[in-house]
Amino acid sequence: MNLSKTYEFWFVTGSQHLYGPEVLKQVNDDSVNMVNGLNEQGQFGYKIVFKDVLKTPDEITALVKEANNTENCAGVIGWMHTFSPAKMWITGLSILNKPFMHLHTQFNRDIPWDSIDMDFMNLNQSAHGGREFGFINTRLRLPRKVVVGYWESEKVQQQIRKFMNVAVTISESKCLKIARFGDNMRYVAVTEGDKVEAEIKLGWQVHGYGVGDLVEYVEKVTEDEVEALYKEYQNEYNIVETSDHSVNSIKYQAKLEIAIERFLNDGGFTAFTTTFEDLHGLKQLPGLSVQRLMGKGYGFAGEGDWKTAGFVRLTKIMGRFGDKGTSFMEDYTYHLEPDNEMVLGAHMLEVCPSISNQKPNIIVNPLGIGDREDPARFTFSCKTGPALNASIIDMGGRMRLIINEVDAVKVPQEMPKLPVAQAMWKPQPSLEEAAMAWILAGGAHHTVFSLDVTAEELLDFAEFLDLETVLINKDTNMKTFRQDLKLSDVLWNLKG
Repeated sequence: MNLSKTYEFWFVTGSQHLYGPEVLKQVNDDSVNMVNGLNEQGQFGYKIVFKDVLKTPDEITALVKEANNTENCAGVIGWMHTFSPAKMWITGLSILNKPFMHLHTQFNRDIPWDSIDMDFMNLNQSAHGGREFGFINTRLRLPRKVVVGYWESEKVQQQIRKFMNVAVTISESKCLKIARFGDNMRYVAVTEGDKVEAEIKLGWQVHGYGVGDLVEYVEKVTEDEVEALYKEYQNEYNIVETSDHSVNSIKYQAKLEIAIERFLNDGGFTAFTTTFEDLHGLKQLPGLSVQRLMGKGYGFAGEGDWKTAGFVRLTKIMGRFGDKGTSFMEDYTYHLEPDNEMVLGAHMLEVCPSISNQKPNIIVNPLGIGDREDPARFTFSCKTGPALNASIIDMGGRMRLIINEVDAVKVPQEMPKLPVAQAMWKPQPSLEEAAMAWILAGGAHHTVFSLDVTAEELLDFAEFLDLETVLINKDTNMKTFRQDLKLSDVLWNLKG
């Protein structure tokens, strides 16, 4: 998956001149050793760079300005090795515009019972230095991630990884460009939205193009390029039928894949939409081509749904080091067997192969909508395990992120006549309550479905970007959920 730049995270340590040069040298050495250890042990995917021990307001402010103006700095990690009087941090933190993590840890894990003295106590003051620092962050209303625990523990390093994933996603959000081929599906409400607000709040640029603009790219794809990509399909997937009709359909999707990717790359786009109501000049609705592009990391949603397309891209970035996948999804139909209620998720064609539990099949089948030739598509079943569905909606004046934690399960029986990729899940706390809560919150019928990203990461993402959030999970109580929605409306209307 391509990112716009190579990211790193800056690590700063708080202290003060009161301790004298010997202590400050030890603070610096411990900080360097901690950063080196984190880089060696953490498997973060991004480098942590130690910047400095900050001891004065001017040093702090200069460092923050430098971080703000360094494009590949995705975020700042702060640690209070000693006590660092918090008024020193006010000016710097007030102008910080990068995601920030407060690492509340200490260099040593255990108290050295036999040798501990006041020199040790003066050096190792994270326990109360971090509280002083926490106060000023709260007083400034600074969005931040707080991670508590010993820095070498897997639990702490996992929390750091999550922060990094969110911070990089936020940076990529600020330069996200979405191409819309055609407009929204006519009369559909939830896929509409305020594109100006999305650019102000999230940084997304949303650009519309006539399908003819894409057709020009399609017509320039050569037969040699199509043949080479078709051979790739033959090597990587199971092509179920090789009649002339099927092969021609698959090759047309190959042509679409090449053309769409070229269009996106030429324009700097990393997400896109199509709609079956606007296919002028195309022989098929893009299906297999879209699935392949999602598998490469592009965001996508059908029917002109630019909000979901953008969020698919960002969620793929957030979960890029996972191995279970993220996809555009839609709640399609229910299984309402008592005590075994489930949702069958799918779409007309466009489910990402990253969530497949098997080598995907390529089939050609009528679509039944859109009045075009039979399109080729992948079919497969989804991996199982903890997962979530998430939706960004426009509430008029604000955006709301809705998250439902679910359990992806094995499809209990084969569905030989269903010619699309599919996922099946049990929503938390139950299908009845989850669907009711989702509907009351205004959740869309299109979602991001992810087995790699957690609700915690999405909630952190929303906090940094000041988005309203609604979480539906095993702890949801419908009585308090309704009340929380009403209170949220009041608070966000006052805020806006």
